[in-house]
Amino acid sequence: MAASSPGVSHSLYWLALLLTPGLGPTRGRKLVERFASVEDVFHASLTELEALNLQAQSAQHIALGKSLELAHEEVAKANAAGVQILSRDDARWPERLSEIYDPPLVLFVRGNADVLDRPGIAIVGTRHPTPYGMGMSERLACDLATRGLVIFSGMARGVDTFGHKGALKAKGKTVAVFGTGVDVIYPRENKKIAEAIVESGGALISEFPMGAFPAPQNFPIRNRIISGLSVGVLVVEAGEYSGTRITARCALEQSRELFAVPGNVTSRNSWGPNTLIKQGAKLSATWEDIWEELPAEVQQQLESEYGLAASEQKSQTGSLFGDEQISPREKKVLSLLKQDESVHIDDIVEKLEGQLSSSEIFAALFELELNGKIKQMPGKRFVKSFGT
Repeated sequence: MAASSPGVSHSLYWLALLLTPGLGPTRGRKLVERFASVEDVFHASLTELEALNLQAQSAQHIALGKSLELAHEEVAKANAAGVQILSRDDARWPERLSEIYDPPLVLFVRGNADVLDRPGIAIVGTRHPTPYGMGMSERLACDLATRGLVIFSGMARGVDTFGHKGALKAKGKTVAVFGTGVDVIYPRENKKIAEAIVESGGALISEFPMGAFPAPQNFPIRNRIISGLSVGVLVVEAGEYSGTRITARCALEQSRELFAVPGNVTSRNSWGPNTLIKQGAKLSATWEDIWEELPAEVQQQLESEYGLAASEQKSQTGSLFGDEQISPREKKVLSLLKQDESVHIDDIVEKLEGQLSSSEIFAALFELELNGKIKQMPGKRFVKSFGT
């Protein structure tokens, strides 16, 4: 029978369960439910554990003290790397994560653990976004973070990366949920972003042990944490077979709000969000579309903390779709439009001949219209919106 040391925190025992072969979050939690506490699991005899239909390897690992030995070693690694280990018994454990069906047994946290319990939006999407997807992810993250919402994402290439960048640009808080050990930056090119997240008061978190490599099966598993921490999930771009569908499904199962940015119907990356919108996800082109769907208590909390109603606030980096935020090609197109007179698309193409291709002009017009900078009139004519 494994004896416990005086003063050992419950986090150590939850960690020992995580490191026990043959036990995952669900089996580990159900095992604890058979005892008075997680600590009592490690006071049980081999016979008692085997009577609970545990795998022989799992029962032996616990009864012979091997799991606790591994846990002590893991704590030493975490301490050396400046990483905190939270369990469900910890006061800083995010309450929203306890609401989901299969919460992790522990969380490894590098950075500010308090930010995990703050209200936030998860931003997810394809690893291969179009320029439109990159821009929308960054812009929406920027404006949402400016208004106090934490941006949760997975640090993957593409939409995830631009979501984190947007929050950092707004000097807001963002949390990256790893599919590796929290000390293993993946992809490697995001190392600077990871450091910036920690320095800005955000956090890097994982349910996987220190040093865990980027195994393909880990990334779908961690998606339930991304959605579970949030009050809502925003899908920017995702193909028909994108892993983003897993996060969206988790959001629905966890009763989280689901938002989607509409996309060009000719783009394969638009299949995911456009399908979700048809199935009931909230069409989201601006931060207001997301804000108005947030629970009233979340709106009140953020408004009281930031002093002004969100509708009266301005982004720290300017208006979400201000001129300084639009691309050079959009500026060229916008400069040809007027507020009081419509311009035909053929005239725009003719005037920008040699500067922009027709496809670039069409993309710029689509983005400007979606961003509220221009309006399309009958007959493929365009006018600049008032206030632009």
